[in-house]
Amino acid sequence: MMHIDIISVVPGLLQSPFEHSIMKRAQTRGLLEVRVHNLRDFTPYKHGQVDDYQFGGGAGMVMMPEPLALAIEHLQKERTYDDIIFMTPDAPVLTQKTANTLSLRENLLIICGHYKGIDQRIRDHFVTREISIGDFVLSGGELAAAVLVDAIGRLIPGVLNDETSALSDSFQDDLLSHPVYTRPANFRGWTVPDILLCGDPKKVDAWRYEQALERTRERRPDLLDKEENTQPK
Repeated sequence: MMHIDIISVVPGLLQSPFEHSIMKRAQTRGLLEVRVHNLRDFTPYKHGQVDDYQFGGGAGMVMMPEPLALAIEHLQKERTYDDIIFMTPDAPVLTQKTANTLSLRENLLIICGHYKGIDQRIRDHFVTREISIGDFVLSGGELAAAVLVDAIGRLIPGVLNDETSALSDSFQDDLLSHPVYTRPANFRGWTVPDILLCGDPKKVDAWRYEQALERTRERRPDLLDKEENTQPK
């Protein structure tokens, strides 16, 4: 079983994402356990304070180091984490390869940033990996954490009904997914490509690969450039 702990200032934001669909199925099957912890439960300051003004001046509050350190150390008494992850927009962007790597871990701890971010000393002394979900800023790291857990959780063997499904997702081989069709074969005069009805798996696979290559070339040529740059000379 994979275990994921999440530290948040607003844990209610993470209630729904893990109580439905695939993430619920993963937990019901005993393949994934997700626990969300309220950072305010660990602060020694009055009124649940977890943030303060930043040294040097400037707009925006900063999450204080002591509550985060106490929360992390409390959770570390229960288990050893393979990674302590901080969700932040100034980090490397999440990729499928990163999700694949993290899906092989047993214990993960995710810190959700808020306000202007967290005290740098927490990043320096506790965080082992930092992840962004894109070049934009959210109100907090909770939604980003939910995205990360979903991306990881669906890859755990046994979570998806068809385990080959995750292997054919976009980005798994640095290609976007090919077009997909379902019944009826003729809808309003819009027909499914004949090759998908031919009954020859090899021809279908070849067509799908060519379609994936063409779609990637049109929409994300950077993925093809990256693959070429990693080929041995």
